[in-house]
Amino acid sequence: MKFAVFGAGGVGGYLGARLADAGHDVHLVARGDHLAALESNGMRVESIHGDTNVELPATDDPADIGPCDYVLFCVKAHDTRDAAADIEPLLGDETVVVSFQNGVDNERWLAEEIGEEHVVGGVAYIFSTIGDPGVVEHTGGPARFIYGELDGERSDRVEALDAALSESEGIDAVLAEDIRVELWRKFAFICAQAGMTAASRLPIGEIRESDASWAMYRRIVEEVCTVARAEEVDLPDDTVDEWLTFARELDPEMYSSLHYDLTHDKRLELEALHGSVVRHADDVGVDVPMNEAVHAILRPWADRNEQ
Repeated sequence: MKFAVFGAGGVGGYLGARLADAGHDVHLVARGDHLAALESNGMRVESIHGDTNVELPATDDPADIGPCDYVLFCVKAHDTRDAAADIEPLLGDETVVVSFQNGVDNERWLAEEIGEEHVVGGVAYIFSTIGDPGVVEHTGGPARFIYGELDGERSDRVEALDAALSESEGIDAVLAEDIRVELWRKFAFICAQAGMTAASRLPIGEIRESDASWAMYRRIVEEVCTVARAEEVDLPDDTVDEWLTFARELDPEMYSSLHYDLTHDKRLELEALHGSVVRHADDVGVDVPMNEAVHAILRPWADRNEQ
């Protein structure tokens, strides 16, 4: 099958390399120094699940690639609308665009640009970044990728995607029964982990050691779950306890991508995370004071980093 990876960074680059190793026709969309390195030296994946080197066609112009069977959409959430507007050359009548991004709004934003019939939801559980241009470093996480039709249907196209990902070494592939549940489930964790490490500028270990901070971490998860259930998302009853148990076991030096972007003067995904919680909460009449606090603390930094 022909795949395009739109945003071949830590997540997209990892997926593209594993699919290429499984024999699929993979094309990368990237930019800047990373693109230059991909074009000249190929891509190296350094992974806890095994390293690999691949030489794949890479470009910053989707028109160079043409229509694909699947587009793996892996850009930062704040780039979703702009990137979606550039995706048209990759689309045929049957092309499937799978969002592997942070947040619960990306699929809707994509659908508004390219049509809901093209969009499939996805969730990625992987700690991976661009270590150097052309090098993807996978340092943790199960490399689990969950995906599914937005309406919950088990379609031929999503089963074909499942087969391609399942046969790729280094990918834990899961076809979701209800992708909305999976999106909100991860959202609850990432808002707590990202919000607390970024707002405090401290790793999870020190947050766990502070009773007040650890209580706030829990309340962020609880608030997101409350909003999800108010939107009729059937989250498991143990979601909060599950994530608190998971967070207790994280490496004490673990931060988040939001903290990384904050401390490296990069644009923040704040509006796709805590800003989104606040907006959804307002729509359903739920109070989310902890998420509001994180949003208020980080909004000036987000403004500064966008200049």
